[in-house]
Amino acid sequence: MSSASLWRVAVDAPISEALTYSCEEPLQRGQLVNVPLGRRKVKGLVLGPATETPEFAIKSIDSIDTDYAPLPDSFVKWLEWLAQYYLHPIGQVVQSAFPPLRKAEKHRQSKRPPVIPQLEADTNLHLTDEQQKSFEDIAKHTGFSTHLIFGVTGSGKTEIYLRLLEEVLKRGQRGIVLVPEISLTPQLIHRFARRFGDKIAALHSQLTDRERTNQWWDIVEGRKSILIGARSALFCPVADLGLIIVDEEHEPSFKQDEKLKYNGRDAAVMMGKMLNCPVVLGSATPSLESWKNAQDGKYHLHTLRRRVANRALPDIEVIDLRHQKSDDDEKKKSIEKYSHLPFWLSPDLYERMGEVLERGDQAALFLNRRGVAQMVVCPACGHTRECPNCDISLTLHAHSHLICHYCDYHENFKTKCPDCKEAELEAIGLGTELLENDLTRLFPGKIIARADRDEIQNRADLEDLISRMETGEIDILVGTQMIAKGLDFPKLKLVGLVLADVGFNLPDFRATERSFQLITQMSGRSGRHVKEGESPGKVIIQTFNVEHESINFARNHDFEGFAKHELMARAQLNYPPAGRLVSFRIQGTHLGKVEETAGLLARRAFALKTQFPQQYGSIEVLGPAEAPLSKLRGQFRYHLLVKSAQLAAVNPFSRQLLGDQDWVPSGIKILIDIDPMSLL
Repeated sequence: MSSASLWRVAVDAPISEALTYSCEEPLQRGQLVNVPLGRRKVKGLVLGPATETPEFAIKSIDSIDTDYAPLPDSFVKWLEWLAQYYLHPIGQVVQSAFPPLRKAEKHRQSKRPPVIPQLEADTNLHLTDEQQKSFEDIAKHTGFSTHLIFGVTGSGKTEIYLRLLEEVLKRGQRGIVLVPEISLTPQLIHRFARRFGDKIAALHSQLTDRERTNQWWDIVEGRKSILIGARSALFCPVADLGLIIVDEEHEPSFKQDEKLKYNGRDAAVMMGKMLNCPVVLGSATPSLESWKNAQDGKYHLHTLRRRVANRALPDIEVIDLRHQKSDDDEKKKSIEKYSHLPFWLSPDLYERMGEVLERGDQAALFLNRRGVAQMVVCPACGHTRECPNCDISLTLHAHSHLICHYCDYHENFKTKCPDCKEAELEAIGLGTELLENDLTRLFPGKIIARADRDEIQNRADLEDLISRMETGEIDILVGTQMIAKGLDFPKLKLVGLVLADVGFNLPDFRATERSFQLITQMSGRSGRHVKEGESPGKVIIQTFNVEHESINFARNHDFEGFAKHELMARAQLNYPPAGRLVSFRIQGTHLGKVEETAGLLARRAFALKTQFPQQYGSIEVLGPAEAPLSKLRGQFRYHLLVKSAQLAAVNPFSRQLLGDQDWVPSGIKILIDIDPMSLL
């Protein structure tokens, strides 16, 4: 057999390296093939000719999948980088580059509305001086460069994206626009459709497999020129790519939590480098990683400090919930006047809501928690109802059933305590459902809508809610972080953050950054359409922790001050972006085996440091320790963290540490997360 007929193939299996197969037909890199693996047939991607002849019997490639043209070489290089950087089997990475269904399959005509509606075209808006400068400075670049548009909420970042894409289309090239799944609203898609008509395709999780497949082919075969989607849209091979845009680049949802744990923003920057096209990142609250890259000169920074049409940023008022009770006589009278208010609603927020609703405007209340109450507890013995699969309290919904928000375990709410059999369980805490019930009593006759995952379960629900907010049919919107991102409602003049403290004290080094981003993004929904000279929108933040740095910087609209403060704190501990971090999660159904394996992994890590002090001397090993969510979906979980200020050392160390995993006991999984976004 001549060596010319041997090929390296990345097969769809948990195998880290490509396998060697023979083929008499001519092949090329990037072709999809069908190959035998054990007793089954699997898909594989040809990576190139094999340079060495293995010493064992070589199987033949069964067939070439002629449905798909070979992937371009630069795109295959990007897939190889993903596998290498995120330590994930190359053959499993490759499978994301193809649609879920075959093109030729017959299918019933869908009765759903079209993915991209046909809308009346709009005209270009007048750019502010800041927008014009940013647009011109970015448009000068046609090869690879990375740009960060740092613009306050309502400063017109989307209009800059639209102008840049127009330039790309004029050159006969095409573009990708990534947005967080939660921001893929009809509002955004409509805005692009009004500007670019039938040139748009979209890929996101709310589409059926058939819709996804059709949209994929529309882009691949050149019928569409702009692809809008969530992070996975990057895997669609777009020919003649001239621009990649990542909006709300700070969003944690750009990071995939399962299987290939990649970050869509970072993967987009690397794709721009390999395909030689500009990458534009945009945010009112950039991630500290991107901000540091801009400060270090690796990214071009473009700043928009003013809202369009000189609209004022909202006034932010902080209410100290600790001072709602008082011995002062005047205060006592005031408290009596407001004695009908629920515990979560301050008189200030209640009065402001009344004023706004009186004028015919809208108010939105934000709480990062679903359900009626956070937990149920027995006041006599302290028993709390916990999920049998997860180490977490169950949440009460509709006063009738308890739900785990991690594994979806349900049980009926029985008031009698199952532990002491005497007292009755009481609901404590706060949830969006409880807010809605209280507001219905306080504001009779007003239309109240709730936006959380219980109420909004699909695209149609979200479209209906947005349309009712836009027409002013809804008076008060209550929601979770689903309503904090990118939505633009002309009549929304008051935003209340009911309990800003949720999230302050999570055991995660990014907790303060997340809180700042959420407060700023939610505040940015208020007063986006006030005219010059009109009173600005209003934001009221209720908190037990008024001194918290995320509130202090957010109330002054001071991202740069916050970033400087937080970067200094991170640098002292080598946390990203000052250092690089890798998380190893050891999990299994047997606690003893999980603990034992975690200890063995730690010993391997320290032995590796000792063996190679020059390469790995800077590596810090933290743990192993129980994960904050120590049991989830029936699996016990331990964490081991690896971090270093020497960025290049962490990946090779992690690869060596895991090895081929033949030392890991059966029933135990070790999941590796490069650059983790959450440590829960």
